[in-house]
Amino acid sequence: MPAIFDMFRLHFIFSSLLFFFFFSNASVHEYAESELVLKGNAYVLHGGSEGIYSSVSNKNASAIANGESYIRFEKITFKRTKNSAKLHSNTDDNTGLVQVVVFEVDDRESIGGSVYGGQRAVCCTPDLGKIGACTQGEIIHRPSMKNPGWPKVFPVYFQGDNIYTTMESKLIKITSTGMYNLYFIQCDPDLKGLLVDGKTIWKNPTGYLPGRMAPLMNFYGFMSLAYVLLGIIWFSWYARFWREVMPLQNCITLVIALGMFEMALWYFEYAAFNTTGIRPSGITMWAVTFGSIKRSVSRVLLLVVSMGYGVVRPTLGGLTSKVLLLGGTFFLASEVLELVENVGSVSDFSGKERLFLVLPVALLDAFFIVWIFTSLSKTLNKLQLRRMTAKLDIYRKFTNALLVSVLVSIGWICYELYFKSTDNYNQRWQNAWIVPAVWQVLSFLLLCVICMLWAPSQNSMRYAYSAEASEDFDKEDTLTLIKPAHTPSKDERSVGQMETKQMHVSGSTLQFNGDIEEDKRE
Repeated sequence: MPAIFDMFRLHFIFSSLLFFFFFSNASVHEYAESELVLKGNAYVLHGGSEGIYSSVSNKNASAIANGESYIRFEKITFKRTKNSAKLHSNTDDNTGLVQVVVFEVDDRESIGGSVYGGQRAVCCTPDLGKIGACTQGEIIHRPSMKNPGWPKVFPVYFQGDNIYTTMESKLIKITSTGMYNLYFIQCDPDLKGLLVDGKTIWKNPTGYLPGRMAPLMNFYGFMSLAYVLLGIIWFSWYARFWREVMPLQNCITLVIALGMFEMALWYFEYAAFNTTGIRPSGITMWAVTFGSIKRSVSRVLLLVVSMGYGVVRPTLGGLTSKVLLLGGTFFLASEVLELVENVGSVSDFSGKERLFLVLPVALLDAFFIVWIFTSLSKTLNKLQLRRMTAKLDIYRKFTNALLVSVLVSIGWICYELYFKSTDNYNQRWQNAWIVPAVWQVLSFLLLCVICMLWAPSQNSMRYAYSAEASEDFDKEDTLTLIKPAHTPSKDERSVGQMETKQMHVSGSTLQFNGDIEEDKRE
């Protein structure tokens, strides 16, 4: 148990560090003196990627949901090194060029080029400059064939030996739905070490939510109502038969309550994000934490149900600490993954570094599944040997539901891998919200099945640990098959008594051996 408490203590310390490190403003992409990095023959800084819907006419809406879509540049400042500035101390001309490029993902081929099919370059090469295809020191770009006026390229010049230069405030109206990308690019080696400061604001027609996240706000609203409805039904059963409630049913109640809090927090987080343009990191952290706790408790619940806790056995015995340790480890891994993915997340672009945080969660999930089905097999065998037909029927239904859930999960994981591997440029961003939504729906449906199978009733406690009436009925049926016999003689009675004693001793021995075997199975 102390190990579990140490894990939770570490979690809150790590969460606090992530809160301060990743704090960011919603669709406000901030560049706090971010440095351009050499990629190919260009120095590049990725300024953001978001799915944006085209502007619509909505004059009667609020100021936020006014139907306008745009990307706005505010106080974008470039800073070069002092050594770079000294190279141009004797002139007042343009002494350095930075280009700000905004393009829709379908127009990505209009940026960069190559000579005779060679390696693709972003900046103009001497060979391309000689044939007049581009200007030396600038990026290669061509007008889009699909979107007239795109890509947008804004030049920003340094003057003389000035260290700083500022880009004029600009607003780009979005008239076509798409995944838009922003890059800061410079091609001059003398500007190595260039820093960018300032911010850009990205807006959709209904608010500041990025396009990939926008449908999730309505989804979490519907899921909140679904959990509330399930909670009302469950709590009505719970209140009606509260004297007969089992510990297992208390665990189910906890999962339902955590689900209600998680869905409500995510809805309010997205609503605040969409309205104010500032992502409420505090609400995000609470939503992530409640979600991680719910997933951990749900998996532990499935495991202890599979072990027969509360139905076949009153305690888990020596397995309690192992189950809690596995649940605590899963909570920490899941919490770290969700914090990194959600707290401070601004772009619709998912980084590849997330893979390193997904692997521990996936391995722990696999361990849970193996342990759950191993325990289920033992519990089913035990119920079958004891001829507890009613409990066996419930566990078979539970097993079937779990099998369907696992098969659907495996199929959805395969689809998710295919979806992400074939969508390198996030062109299918409008459907990306379905991936996390399906996991939430699947978890909710499995919880509903568990609620139906182990709903509180007036005989819950008596049914949980006592032998079933069917066993008594079997004994009664056996007694009715014994027919009356003739009255035995004195010799027959003496022989019968000896046989009875032998049978009694033999029966006791068999019963004793049976108990030993049962203990072994336990």
